[in-house]
Amino acid sequence: MSSSASTRAAGMAQPAISYKARIRLYQLALLIGLFLFWGITTHYGILPSFFFGEPIPVLQQVFDWFSGTAIYMHLGITLLETLLAFVIGAVLAMIVGLWLGLNDLASAVADPYIKAMNAMPRVILAPIFAVWFGLGIWSKVALGITLVFFIVFFNVYQGVREVSPTLVANARMLGASRKQLIRSVYLPSATSWVFSSLHTSVGMAFVGAVVGEYLGSARGMGYLIHQAEGVFDINTVLAGILVLTIFALILDGLVTLVESKLHGWRPVADHSGH
Repeated sequence: MSSSASTRAAGMAQPAISYKARIRLYQLALLIGLFLFWGITTHYGILPSFFFGEPIPVLQQVFDWFSGTAIYMHLGITLLETLLAFVIGAVLAMIVGLWLGLNDLASAVADPYIKAMNAMPRVILAPIFAVWFGLGIWSKVALGITLVFFIVFFNVYQGVREVSPTLVANARMLGASRKQLIRSVYLPSATSWVFSSLHTSVGMAFVGAVVGEYLGSARGMGYLIHQAEGVFDINTVLAGILVLTIFALILDGLVTLVESKLHGWRPVADHSGH
């Protein structure tokens, strides 16, 4: 490649980089602005600090937690419950979604039961799971699985159903077996749907873990938040929410990283305006 061509290629790549940098700058500015608004309104009594807390004490509580040692045990328990619920729920959903997506008879039979279970407010199952599995991690994992499962299931099912019949017919004409169709046609079609659901599922796995801990546990971030609420310590409650939010974003970022590796062949949309 000539030097002039290299220069043109570098010039074409530059807008995308600067666009990403601008987005990160805007996001940081928005975050700082929200914290300033929060601090000013609570400091001058526009918003009562008793109900809304204050940013400096919240951040101080987060710092105190991580400068000590107790938080790591509670956070580790919550993350373990979240990861188990996320992985088990997603794998089960992909297996069932693929099976029902490829089996019309089983799909028709299971359809009303799937809809009924999805319509059930699954948070009310937390006390039942506590009775079945005890107050350890598995009652929280079970609740998280029920929240993750249906999000991933419906996306996998729809992804399989969206496969073009013409593509399937052509593959069969070329001699593709059922296993080859699943591996080379149905699974690639469902991949995009799966990853779009996994981003939502990360948050729901956290919800299952924390709600389960909140309702009955002696460990975990939900337990810490519940204890703080019991003494009306809103700053500690908000600190716990902040920590959970940060780690949920980290897990979501890991999902995005895996997605980008598996979908590296897809073209990246140019939002820079050039």
